[in-house]
Amino acid sequence: MLLIGGRNKAKSLALSLMQKGYKVTVINKDPFECRRLADLDEFPVIEGDGSNPFVLENAGAKDADIAIALTSKDENNLVVCELCKKKFHVPETVALLSDPLKTDFFHMMGIDSVVCAVSAVTGIIEQQAFIEEMAKVIPLVEGRVQILEIPITSADFAAGKQVCEINLPDEAVIACILSVISL
Repeated sequence: MLLIGGRNKAKSLALSLMQKGYKVTVINKDPFECRRLADLDEFPVIEGDGSNPFVLENAGAKDADIAIALTSKDENNLVVCELCKKKFHVPETVALLSDPLKTDFFHMMGIDSVVCAVSAVTGIIEQQAFIEEMAKVIPLVEGRVQILEIPITSADFAAGKQVCEINLPDEAVIACILSVISL
């Protein structure tokens, strides 16, 4: 597994992946960062620009099963993932993304997984708003049972999702789903 760029993200991710049994190599172009990572003596650290094919080759990209681009620049992460995918035939590429509007483009360019912090936070906020939307509560049986009516519009977090994709409390029981289709 290759981790390219990322400073502290690379360190934390590398250590976490190693605890799960993955073999990790980190590439970083900052010499100070490389020394800091190498001092850990936990994984190989390659100093160089991960968008340079020779650096990727020296890091063993041809043998990697996953390449994760963690630089702070979206365009660098795209180049790194494309090189890994097309030149070194890395089966799985992951790019960190700052701009959520680029997500579809990255997928169109062949990046397997795109991770966007803005989209993740937005999703959490939408999920929280959805839960708070459950305002029509009718207490039954001395407050131990509640019936909720939850209208869902096309703009809601749960729209278009399967019930198993929605994070519901374990004790929740869905008794009825009504679907209204506009023509």
